[in-house]
Amino acid sequence: MARRPRDTQRYHITGVRGRILHTGITNDAGRRLQEHRRDLGQTVKMRKVGPKVTRPSAIEWEREQRKKGKPTGP
Repeated sequence: MARRPRDTQRYHITGVRGRILHTGITNDAGRRLQEHRRDLGQTVKMRKVGPKVTRPSAIEWEREQRKKGKPTGP
């Protein structure tokens, strides 16, 4: 059985004071940060959360973040 690639990054987008504005997953962190900056302003920062993981694992993490009340996208 083939192993799934660990190609998905988990992240938080934070504001100037470090408050989490968005929680998400991506396979292209640079592109995703630019999208957030276009929507939220140039001062937001991306904080990667842990190492890259498989897509299914990242999706499960994102669901857990929603349950904990962390801000997530649509």
